[in-house]
Amino acid sequence: MVKELIIGDVMQELASTRRILECLPDEHMLWRPHEKSMTLGGLATHLVNLLNWQIAIFQSPDYNLATVPLRREALEKRVDVLEEFDANCNKFTKLLAECDVQKLAEKWTLRHGDHIIQQAPRAVAFRTIGLSHLVHHRAQLGVYLRLLDIAVPGMYGSSADEETIGS
Repeated sequence: MVKELIIGDVMQELASTRRILECLPDEHMLWRPHEKSMTLGGLATHLVNLLNWQIAIFQSPDYNLATVPLRREALEKRVDVLEEFDANCNKFTKLLAECDVQKLAEKWTLRHGDHIIQQAPRAVAFRTIGLSHLVHHRAQLGVYLRLLDIAVPGMYGSSADEETIGS
């Protein structure tokens, strides 16, 4: 039952994330709402990368931030974002389907070298570092689209852009 609940959440959140990524305007991928903010392309690329974290949660007992680059180059075209997102979704959903309840309960560690940042059961790490993190940055992407006056798709029902006048 636990696994089925996780899979249901994952499938809904991945589908919602893809819907918002489909709205990315190639002509604004270098735009940022504030000098401290990521660019639109950088934020979209971060969403794609978060799936790599989710894959890592299911593939190994730990993830060492000291062994991965801090930032990668931002993808510049919507088609590239969607292509990588879809490929990562396929890898991740396959790993999740193969996972059993015992594996979900195993301890997983996020570290930076010898420094342990977080230890939690794999299911908890997936929920916080993986899925909740994805939802957080997807919401930021919705704000970016709103500021660019681009229609924002609904995530948990219709959005203001999808509602019809008088309904």
